Amino acid sequence: MSVWFEGNIEIDCNIKQVKLALKSIGEFYAGIIGLMPGLKSAELTEEGSNFVVIKTDEGHMTRANMKQRIDDRSVVVEFDEEYRAKTMVTTKAYFVDEFTTSGKGVKYHTTISDLESTGLMGFFYGKFGASKTGNAFLAACKKYLENLKPD
Repeated sequence: MSVWFEGNIEIDCNIKQVKLALKSIGEFYAGIIGLMPGLKSAELTEEGSNFVVIKTDEGHMTRANMKQRIDDRSVVVEFDEEYRAKTMVTTKAYFVDEFTTSGKGVKYHTTISDLESTGLMGFFYGKFGASKTGNAFLAACKKYLENLKPD
């Protein structure tokens, strides 16, 4: 497995809020994608027992083979992603999102691996986009969870 990006961020929430947000995994990930820089929209268009399809103003994202592991202090979500940004580029990658109780709230750790991308734009994205994209995912997830109303 070839790691393309790996990073973490502290989120001011609790693990119960993360578990509640993941009850609708499609809405959760559509909400996070909608906060990514440069995107104007992200809409959940389809959701099944182990996949979601999100339409953005740039294309379609499918997150499939989703698996969740949940215990008292953590949540781990794993999935394959394919993102088709119009005709310019298609990317495929494997994600592992880990949420763990920490002293300050929740530590969110994400790993993006086995990235494949097509075309010239895909080449540049794969070569130079890891830090910007990975950190944008971290920040979007933090913002999404911190803006949820605690129960």
